[in-house]
Amino acid sequence: MATQLSEAKSPAEMVISWQALPDDYQLEDEPVENTNQPLLAGALRESLEISGFIQPQMLIASNFGLCATVNGQLILKAPDWVYVPAVNQVLSDRKSYTPNLEGEVPAIVMEFLSDREGGEYSVKRTYPPGRWFFYEQILQVPIYIIFEPDGGLLEFYQLENKRYELQLPDENGRHFVASMNLFLGTWQGTKEARTGYWLRWWDTQGNLLPWAVEQIEQERQQKEGLMAYLVSQGIDPNNLPPLE
Repeated sequence: MATQLSEAKSPAEMVISWQALPDDYQLEDEPVENTNQPLLAGALRESLEISGFIQPQMLIASNFGLCATVNGQLILKAPDWVYVPAVNQVLSDRKSYTPNLEGEVPAIVMEFLSDREGGEYSVKRTYPPGRWFFYEQILQVPIYIIFEPDGGLLEFYQLENKRYELQLPDENGRHFVASMNLFLGTWQGTKEARTGYWLRWWDTQGNLLPWAVEQIEQERQQKEGLMAYLVSQGIDPNNLPPLE
C-alpha cells in the first residue's frame, strides 16, 4: 500500500516543516535525461551573469535538490533550473537547499520536458509526491515553468489562490517576471552546436540579454563602426594621440 503524505487530509492540513538535510544523507546522482538540459540551464544563467543581474545572496542552480519534510517524511526534488532571490548564508559548496530554513522560497522553478513525459505535471500526493504537487502545494513556488525544447512550447504558471494558473504571454510572446524585473520568452537559433529553441531573458526596454559570444560580436561591431566613423572624419584610428 502506498504511503499517503497527508493520510487523507487536505493539503492545508499537511504538517510541513523545514529541516536541514542530514549530514550523512546520500544524494542520488540522477543522470541528466538528455544533453539539452544542461545547455538550456547554462544559457539562462550565462546571460544573467553577463548583464550583472546575479548577486552573491542569490541561488541560481540546475538539477539541484530542494528539500522539505512533510508529515515526518523527507522530500527532495531537483528541478532543471531554480532561482532563489536570497539565501541566509552564501556557500560555495551547497549540495541542497531547504526553503524558509536557509532563506527564501524559490521564486521560479523550471522543468524541461524530456522523453520521459509526465513527471513535470504530476500531482501525485503519495510518497514521493509529484513535482507539480511539490512545487505548488508544499513549497508554494510563485512561478512554475515547463518548457518543451523540441517544439518551443513555453508554459508559464503562476500561483494564484494556492493553485497554478496558466498565464498567456504578451504581444511579444514573452512573460514578465516581476521578482526579476525581466521578461522571459523563447528564441530560436544556434548556441554550442545546438540549433533549436531556447529560453531567453529580455529587459524592460525590450533588449535581449546577450550570451558571451553575442556580446563579443556586439563589441566587435561597435569597434568597427567607431573606426569607420573616425576614418570618415579624416582621422587615422591607428595614430590617435595618447590619453593624458
